[in-house]
Amino acid sequence: MTSTLALIGFGEAGQTFAAAAGWAAHASVFDIKVLDPARSVALLGAAVDAGVTLRDSAEKALAGQPLALSLVTADQALAAAKTAAPLLTSGALWCDMNSVAPDTKRRAAALIDQAGGRYVDVAVMAPVNPAKLDVPLLVSGPHADAGAAALQAAGFTHVRNVGADIGRASSIKMIRSIMVKGLEALTAECLLAAHRADVVDEVAGSLGADWSLKADYNLDRMLHHGLRRAAEMEEVLATLDSLGVRGLLTSGTVARQRAIGCIGHGVPDGLAAKLSLIDQNGLAQS
Repeated sequence: MTSTLALIGFGEAGQTFAAAAGWAAHASVFDIKVLDPARSVALLGAAVDAGVTLRDSAEKALAGQPLALSLVTADQALAAAKTAAPLLTSGALWCDMNSVAPDTKRRAAALIDQAGGRYVDVAVMAPVNPAKLDVPLLVSGPHADAGAAALQAAGFTHVRNVGADIGRASSIKMIRSIMVKGLEALTAECLLAAHRADVVDEVAGSLGADWSLKADYNLDRMLHHGLRRAAEMEEVLATLDSLGVRGLLTSGTVARQRAIGCIGHGVPDGLAAKLSLIDQNGLAQS
């Protein structure tokens, strides 16, 4: 890779991509957590492990960089674009890889483009682990071709242009999440009831031979990332509202993901232990 890039947000996705790509000195990183003494030590350690340069401001991270990857939480995506817009080098690509509604992406695009940057709507279509740089990416917008080329040059192997409209990639991601995150929440509700009734093995077995493993995986994702998933599903609700579709089930997904994500304890191994932890925290009825 010959180009340089900035990472705005250095959580699971940013750390995973940086380590897998070996960007090292090619990457300049800013994450708002660096301003919090309680969280900056861990962030610095992650940056050292990946070999990237951690900056103490977005301005320093973005200075002179032709490519910026926005990898913040869903509720910070628009704020990150607003902060970055006047700091971008003229013509720099802002690849918005956050899980937000199409309307949010369009508002962010207006900020970036008006400041002289080039906005690219990017949808990350699978968990970054274990896929890493093989994670499927959809891109859309007027600068989608340039964005796809830049992402491929950075090491991403599965990038597909889905159209010239900003928000199209995001629409695909958001609408798909209704099913993916909804199934996680439904799995939790089903197995928590089975846990209370002491029929987990029977219920899971009736759904398929590997259902216990699927349920264990789904609960693991919710316990680790439920808060982030809830923020994403709020954006899904906004997407549904813009389409005139009532998000009756998605509202429940938001609540269940957030409740389980709030537990904050270490995640135990095994389905039974996870169900016990969730039940002990009073979340069977939440």
